[in-house]
Amino acid sequence: MLEVRELHVGYGRIPILNGVNLSVVRGSRVGILGHNGMGKTTLMRALMGLLPVKSGAVVFETATITSMQPHHRARSGIAYVPQGRQIFPQLTVRDNLRMGALRAPDGTMERVLDRIPRLKRLLDRPGGALSGGEQQLLAIARALCGKPKLMLLDEPTEGIQPSIIEEISELLIMLNETESLVIIVVEQNLEFIAGLARRIAVLQKGLIVREVAPTDLHNEQFVEEFVGMGT
Repeated sequence: MLEVRELHVGYGRIPILNGVNLSVVRGSRVGILGHNGMGKTTLMRALMGLLPVKSGAVVFETATITSMQPHHRARSGIAYVPQGRQIFPQLTVRDNLRMGALRAPDGTMERVLDRIPRLKRLLDRPGGALSGGEQQLLAIARALCGKPKLMLLDEPTEGIQPSIIEEISELLIMLNETESLVIIVVEQNLEFIAGLARRIAVLQKGLIVREVAPTDLHNEQFVEEFVGMGT
């Protein structure tokens, strides 16, 4: 479904991604593990078209989308839930979802709410009045209103209480297994990514240096090694 080939991305003259390669097949749940400053957010933004690519290619469903604008990527089936969620705080939950469903068929918003029933009682509440976990669920729901085939999530557990972290994990697994939604998530939370992902790529200094199995994240030796990767 998605292939990233020798991707180089930076900010001005500062290189961030230094030749990333990644292949994602249909049905996948892929974790990207790495410390701050290693290029995780840059990779997500480049895949969504929010950052220009210096060299390399991004292919989605056999089409090269390297130079495609973000709104065209969204229409082609890629959704992005950014770090910090970026909901519209002054709009109600209902209107946040309407923004995501502007081009969707009738009934899409209702079907999304059936998947995330916690939001039903919050529909008239401003997005900014929600807890961090509720805002994250809203951001995911808004992305789902676009009926994506691939969802990119950047640090979805940041600042969220454990009970909602578990709810997010269960939701994403359910969407992957029942609706074939492909998931790519970048995280530092080892427990979350081990429970969600089927395969995990380790990003270090702008390169995917290896892949590990979810079970490796419960290994004390790997955890100690991962902590050391941040230096």
